Amino acid sequence: MLKTDRKIIHFDIDAFFASVEQLDHPEYRGKPLIVGGDSDRSVVSTCSYEARKYGVRSAMSIVVAKKLCPHGIYVYGNMKRYSEISHQIFECIESAFDIVQRVSIDEAYIDVSDYEDPIEIAKQIKQKVNALTGLTISVGISYNKFLAKLASDWNKPDGIFEIKPEQIPDLLLPLPIIKIHGLGKKTCEKLNRIGIFTISDLYQYPSELLNNIIGESWAKEIIDRIHGIDDRPVREYSERKSYGKETTLEVDTDDRELLFSILEKYLIRIQKRLDELSLMPRTLTIKVKYYDFEQFTRSHSLEYNTNDFSILKAALVNMFDHLILEKPVRLIGLSFSNLEDADYKQFNILESGFKY
Repeated sequence: MLKTDRKIIHFDIDAFFASVEQLDHPEYRGKPLIVGGDSDRSVVSTCSYEARKYGVRSAMSIVVAKKLCPHGIYVYGNMKRYSEISHQIFECIESAFDIVQRVSIDEAYIDVSDYEDPIEIAKQIKQKVNALTGLTISVGISYNKFLAKLASDWNKPDGIFEIKPEQIPDLLLPLPIIKIHGLGKKTCEKLNRIGIFTISDLYQYPSELLNNIIGESWAKEIIDRIHGIDDRPVREYSERKSYGKETTLEVDTDDRELLFSILEKYLIRIQKRLDELSLMPRTLTIKVKYYDFEQFTRSHSLEYNTNDFSILKAALVNMFDHLILEKPVRLIGLSFSNLEDADYKQFNILESGFKY
């Protein structure tokens, strides 16, 4: 059922980590800045808008980023500092509004249905954040969460955009499907291969065929959203679960390259499954059993829940690099736990910032 009587705001701090670095280091301002470190195995956590002009994007390999922007400034970043700024902003927002759902370190939904003019509210939020921190935010407004998030990305940086009921579906039809929050890169590539590039293409594609490609429940949810239907309330959700895979090897081995390739394969499978379940992990656990049946586990918890493959892989790489194998391995496994509902968007956790 299409509900259009709500007023939902989604705000996103513009290029958050990079903007904090430029705030703290005036010499970085106006220059292409990439946060994520300079190791070949690092990934871009975020980058300034100056760097984006060269094609640098979040979750991109640092190696690729350096090819696109060799003269850029590459920094590891300071998660403690980013958390401090985030805390200041959310403390301010949550003191002013009753219903606020944090979805990451740099974004949130606010239910402003009880307010007359959401545009004016958005302006006030932007002014408060800028006065408090010197940072800019982009704000999206609509009658549901999906459209509000889409709107916040419409007029970046430092913009306000509202999507109204009468603009649906016409406003959405020309958009590429990658703009649909929840559709990952690999799913979009799969849809591209069958001729679905835009939301308009998705509108015209038979739903029963789409079910076979991305699953019936997920297909229904996506179709509802592009028709402007999304009844999810602005609220927190805290159910915890776990999911994992393990295998007993045909031959005991101490080949680290082989063992990592198995973990990477499991990472791909588990992440795909969690996407289907609309869940995001916070904790990764590697399980190892030696040839003599002695076993151990190593776990690492991210600062925040995320379903971003590149960030999960970066965490896995870091864990495996620090994993000491004393004997040939008989069994290896990977599991994710501390899962949250995928309303909570991934946080851009610095691969370079993991501590062991």
